[in-house]
Amino acid sequence: MTFLSFLISGISLGSIYAIIALGYTMVYGIAKMLNFAHGDVIMVGAYICFFATSRYEMPPIVGILLAVVVCTILGIVIEKLAYKPLRAAPILAVLITAIGVSYFLQNAALLLWSSNPKVFKPIVPTGSRITLFDGQLSISVITLVTIASCIVIMIALTTFTSKSKMGKAMRACSEDKGAAQLMGINVNATISLTFAIGSGLAAIAGVLLCSAYPTLVPTTGAMPGIKAFTAAVFGGIGSIPGALVGGILLGVIEIFAKAYITTQLSDAICFAVLIVVLLVKPAGLLGKQIREKV
Repeated sequence: MTFLSFLISGISLGSIYAIIALGYTMVYGIAKMLNFAHGDVIMVGAYICFFATSRYEMPPIVGILLAVVVCTILGIVIEKLAYKPLRAAPILAVLITAIGVSYFLQNAALLLWSSNPKVFKPIVPTGSRITLFDGQLSISVITLVTIASCIVIMIALTTFTSKSKMGKAMRACSEDKGAAQLMGINVNATISLTFAIGSGLAAIAGVLLCSAYPTLVPTTGAMPGIKAFTAAVFGGIGSIPGALVGGILLGVIEIFAKAYITTQLSDAICFAVLIVVLLVKPAGLLGKQIREKV
């Protein structure tokens, strides 16, 4: 049962990575840019929920909704101020800007909320557990909530992109922004919507992450953001199913590495697996190799 317990924990952690990776994969798939400030949006969402539930004693669902609203607006503002002027700029300029926005958000959080760690109040009681197999397997409720949230988000997002008018516009922009604009699609509004959705999901991921690991500091989103980006590349950046597969696999690998090898090398093992996968499949597990005509 120990193996099964580790597997479930890995799937739970991987579900958080998958939700975060959606922001990376959607922005890259449509705008062809890497938003490295995405991990810090996670931190902002967690802080908003923390203050809403702990200081103002709001119900958890209200705190989560408030975090989603704030992060959605923040994502739109970041896109308008930082990335929109750089649409035609070289990719290096966009990367430097993204890193600058990331440090700005971290230092703003440091000034606003100090560097003192905050003990995050979980969205469900920490002692809530479900026992199976006559008590041999114990699963926390937050683990099940995290996995269920990931499944619901993935189904909803896949349905949205395949069935709705705005979802089809996002897919069209992903294929060819110039052709989409000629067909009457507002490319700028579509990209802003992509940032809004990704940032809103980042808020949910931040709440789930801090519910499972309840210490909150201004750099909370830095390493999960990097790992989620790794998961997006692992599964095939630009692919929504790839974000799910990459996130789950990365979470399982990390938990098993900590359990059966060593906690000190777990991150290195995750990145080593990514390197091996990219050597075999450069586009990722579910990514498509795109040939460019010259």
